[in-house]
Amino acid sequence: MRLLLLSLLLLSFTLMDTDTDPRSAYPQDYFRSPIPQQTLLLAGTFGELRPNHFHAGIDIKAPVGTPLHAVADGYLAKIEVSGNGYGKALYIAHPNGYTSLYAHMDGFTPEVEAFVKKVQYATEQFEQELILEPGMFVFKKGDKIGAVGLTGATLGPHLHFEIHDTRTGNPINPLLFGFKVKDQTPPRLHELRVYTLDEQWHTIDSKTIPTVKTPAGYRISADTLYVPSARVGFGLKAFDHMDGVHNQNGIYGLSLLHDDSLLFRFEMETFPHQETRYLNAHLDYHEQVSGKGYFYRCFALANNPLPIYRECAGSGVVPLNQARAGKVEIITEDLHGNSSTLTFFAKQAADAVLPQRPEHDFLLYHSEENMIDDADLRLYFPMGVLYEDLHMKYRQSEDKSGLVGSATHHLHNSKTPVHDFFRIAIRATKLPEHLRHKAFIAHQKRTNCGGEWDGDWLVSQARALGDYCIMVDTIPPTIQLTTFKSVMKGYKKMAFTISDNFATARNVPRLRYRAEVDGQWILMEHDAKKRLISHTFDGTIKPGTHRLKLTVTDAMGNEKVIERTFTL
Repeated sequence: MRLLLLSLLLLSFTLMDTDTDPRSAYPQDYFRSPIPQQTLLLAGTFGELRPNHFHAGIDIKAPVGTPLHAVADGYLAKIEVSGNGYGKALYIAHPNGYTSLYAHMDGFTPEVEAFVKKVQYATEQFEQELILEPGMFVFKKGDKIGAVGLTGATLGPHLHFEIHDTRTGNPINPLLFGFKVKDQTPPRLHELRVYTLDEQWHTIDSKTIPTVKTPAGYRISADTLYVPSARVGFGLKAFDHMDGVHNQNGIYGLSLLHDDSLLFRFEMETFPHQETRYLNAHLDYHEQVSGKGYFYRCFALANNPLPIYRECAGSGVVPLNQARAGKVEIITEDLHGNSSTLTFFAKQAADAVLPQRPEHDFLLYHSEENMIDDADLRLYFPMGVLYEDLHMKYRQSEDKSGLVGSATHHLHNSKTPVHDFFRIAIRATKLPEHLRHKAFIAHQKRTNCGGEWDGDWLVSQARALGDYCIMVDTIPPTIQLTTFKSVMKGYKKMAFTISDNFATARNVPRLRYRAEVDGQWILMEHDAKKRLISHTFDGTIKPGTHRLKLTVTDAMGNEKVIERTFTL
């Protein structure tokens, strides 16, 4: 009981030391709920760990078609329409200096829908990012702006809702603005990660330990954890939970204390939008991409400039010695006064032998430029691409399948993250001349990373480690008739499934499509998660017999064309 009371006191002190309640910096009664229900049920929280990015808002549970309302007076500042990402989204700028964002919408108000469709036909493009002048569309607090949908990268119906600082564009935790959520449930702590560190704080070994819940809090099965090093880092798999929902959401804050001294603390109040990929330094990337879950690092990697850290003494690395065990407490909390604490003791093991670091071929420094120039491979890593120094393994192998035009270059492994693009050049060793225009640098033999020729070298940009080689794509995309008949009377839409044999990296054009009816461009909406394009019969195509031409083109210029006659 004494330990529990001390932990709660330390947590209270920590919160007081960060300018008391973080809500005090934000208006509490300015915004209303964006849905009719005033008490929100959340499927996702701000700052939640996601692949390669922090979740920048809250996910509000609501069925498709639920009316969406402007949370305050304001004007429509931006409209996005995409088959990926946020799908259909609106940004409303408010006079108090904040902007609200509503994503994955089913549709907009009739006036906004008509405006967007006019631009789409004028530009002959479904995807749009429209910056509007103040006053074009003005909403009052509570005005209907559209409906909840499933557009973009979402697998379930909900509203993704964000609040931004209008001046900087940075997202801010919406729960700091007084939105109502029922939450008397503390976070749950699942597993502890233990990182054995060398003198340079490089990880040389790691393991996972389950936690045990007790009436006094969480602990590990043994009272004392023995580590073979004089320094150790910790990670924690933890989730926030709320009343009335079963979702495992992200926590708001975490503190690490060693012998009652605060070594490390983060809070998910806000973060610079352009720095969201530094999440890969904030979590255990290897465990995440291995499918073993999300672990919050309780210590900072060398290249991690995120401003979410309120305290980072010694980067959160815990010093150990053989003479005595030190007490370690990891405290997690949400924004509604609920907290959970994991308490254990840690000590350097007597006569312990440090694990041997695996052999490596190159030592790449995170704070320097790094170049590798091999007979068939050239790499250039700009400064800051790595989150920490990397002891990189490299080898090459030959592929006998006939599908690869070079050696396969194994760059360490794909479970080690890089922050930004690095330059990669591969020499073609077995590529016929007539296929050079169809060649690209492939990652893991399934993702097209593009490339331009410089003599016998194919050069591109990459943003992941792993296996690279030169491959060729001469196969056109595929088109499946999902909803299409020769007689379309009575149908609300026609739809087609489009796909390709290679995925594309972010710096390579995605699959492109163009639909024409009687030689005129028609609007096809794109749902990337279903690989579906569809046209809603809205009167643009008049009753009668028509000729459809659908062209789909991949990144290497391979085309698939279908032409069909239909009657509407």
